Amino acid sequence: MAEAMAKKMFGTEIFIDSVGIHDDLGKINPFTVSVMDEIGIDVSKHRPKNFETLNDSSFDLVITLSPEAHHRALDLTRFYSTDVEYWPTLDPTKERGSRENIMSAFRSVRDYLEGKIKQRLSN
Repeated sequence: MAEAMAKKMFGTEIFIDSVGIHDDLGKINPFTVSVMDEIGIDVSKHRPKNFETLNDSSFDLVITLSPEAHHRALDLTRFYSTDVEYWPTLDPTKERGSRENIMSAFRSVRDYLEGKIKQRLSN
């Protein structure tokens, strides 16, 4: 979600990439596709990546959303002049209940990230 929103906001002004921490990456979560469609961003063809797929480690800023990802990013960037920020984010895939409960959790994460991206990267 964050990558797609940031790319829509900033285009090619800023190089943006995102990776996850799990190796069991395949297709994007259908709830992510749905909540991004609600704001006019098509992520249906996006394929999640992980840290091992990074071709470049020379980032100016790394933003992490979970403690595990934060520790991993700090470890990978320890020899670089890279800022690493942690934005604590609930994992909406852990939400249970009705479809609407799950969609609400995904919307909350989407809206939170959108606000953080605008706040941090706009100027």
